[in-house]
Amino acid sequence: MPARRAITGRSQEPRKRFAEELRSLRAERGLTLRKLGDVAGWDWSLFSKMENGETLGGPEVVRALDQYYGTPGLLLTLWELALNDPNQFKERYRQYMTLEAEATSLWYYAVGAVPGLLQTPACAQALLSAGGMDGEELVTQVDARIGRRGLLSDEGAPAFRAILSETVLRTPLPDRNDWREQLEYLLTMSEQRNVIVQVVPHAVGPHALMNTDVMFLRLPDGRTVAWVETDFSGDLVNEASSVERLQLRYDRVRDLALSPAESRKFIMRTLEEASCEPSI
Repeated sequence: MPARRAITGRSQEPRKRFAEELRSLRAERGLTLRKLGDVAGWDWSLFSKMENGETLGGPEVVRALDQYYGTPGLLLTLWELALNDPNQFKERYRQYMTLEAEATSLWYYAVGAVPGLLQTPACAQALLSAGGMDGEELVTQVDARIGRRGLLSDEGAPAFRAILSETVLRTPLPDRNDWREQLEYLLTMSEQRNVIVQVVPHAVGPHALMNTDVMFLRLPDGRTVAWVETDFSGDLVNEASSVERLQLRYDRVRDLALSPAESRKFIMRTLEEASCEPSI
């Protein structure tokens, strides 16, 4: 078994270091990308994108490469470092924003917060502040987030479906008036022809996306990519089989959601509750 390679002495940028190691290992074996795809059992085009730094791939393919190259845990460690690199998150998000602007349709599942495209300024400020942002950066990011809302109202706006966990509607903003305004905005946006809003009630029980915020983007060339996000990081998923697995989960959750009409009624009831004065 070959000795584990040292991390030092090569690129110190996690994503570049990961791609560099992939290229080096394949070159040592004298393999073409197509041959690597044949022997490792994955589409060679995915390996090409990973080696060019266009995508990190998923943990399954990285483990398969570790096994094939006889580098137990090395590639997976480098992959995890690249995945959690703060600078990489910013770069991935810039890529996502570019694709979002080009998308012909979008569909989203929200675990605990109103989707960015449906947030009011007060909601955006409260959520970004809760994440630790303040000062000039907070002002800039709120403006940028609110500016994105035009995507759904401009001429030729894409179709957008947002499925919200009931948790989204049961987690109010600190200011009651701000929260009422946010719920009213959800109702207003749900009336647009290109926007569908659905709610998954708590009563449905466990489901396939309980801990996963995910946005799917259908691109002009027919491809679908996904953006998966937590409070700490996000990842742009390009690999077709991974997107397909996420899409299947999304479809199962959509089957559990209330219809658009029933979802509007649910939001209206939540708004009525939020409009009631608190008991003294």
